Amino acid sequence: MQDKACTPGDILPDATKDEICQPGYARSVRNVPTSVKNKVYAEYGITSHAAGEYEVDHLVSLELGGSNNVANLWPEAASPKPGFHEKDKVENYLHDQVCSGAISLEDAQVQIATDWLSVYQRMPSK
Repeated sequence: MQDKACTPGDILPDATKDEICQPGYARSVRNVPTSVKNKVYAEYGITSHAAGEYEVDHLVSLELGGSNNVANLWPEAASPKPGFHEKDKVENYLHDQVCSGAISLEDAQVQIATDWLSVYQRMPSK
C-alpha cells in the first residue's frame, strides 16, 4: 500500500465524467517522465529494483481523473498480491461504474484514494 504521507493522491480538478469516459482519455493525459519516476522511487527509499518488480502507479488512476503530480504517484509492487495487476482491475471496475452512472466520479476518486483494497475485495469478479 502507498505511504499516505508521500502519496495522498491528486486529481485534475477540471476532469469530468464525459471526458474520462472518452476512449483514449488516459493516454492523452499520461505524462510521467523517467525523472519523476526516479523521484518517486527515491521518496520511498527504493534504490534498485528488478524489471517488473514495481510500477510507478497513479493512486487515483488517470481513468478516474487522477493527475500526474508526484503526490499521486507511488512505486506499487507486483507482489505480494494484491499488487499493481490487481489495482489495475480496480481502476477498470471503478471507471466502468462511473461511465455507467452507477457511482459518481468523485465517489470513485475517494474510494480508490482511500482504500482501493476494499474495493478489490468487494468487486463482483476478480
